[in-house]
Amino acid sequence: MSQNPINLGVRFLLEIAALVAVGMWGWQKPEGNIKYLLVVLLPVLLAAMWGVFRVPNDPGTPPVQVSGMVRLLIEAFVFGSAIAALYDLGQLRNSLFLAGILVVHYLVSYDRVQWLLRQ
Repeated sequence: MSQNPINLGVRFLLEIAALVAVGMWGWQKPEGNIKYLLVVLLPVLLAAMWGVFRVPNDPGTPPVQVSGMVRLLIEAFVFGSAIAALYDLGQLRNSLFLAGILVVHYLVSYDRVQWLLRQ
């Protein structure tokens, strides 16, 4: 089920939403000129973590090979950061919506979660 095109599209949108949420936090929360750095740096760092630390047999060769459990923890960190960023920005409804969609996505992607836990 995790390879269903609709589910893959939802996952892609979740990843983009997470990067946008963290970028929004980087722009709105800090005072001064640091926001110009954070609005770019935070999403880039999370995207780099996402792309660099991968499990074996994931599409392509992983730059840094990690276990499936570590990969799930990285995903939890990225998505958790986005939820926390939205909450901290006072967007409770959006943070709950993102969290709810994530829960449904991971329930639908149970086969991928099981595969990662076996890696």
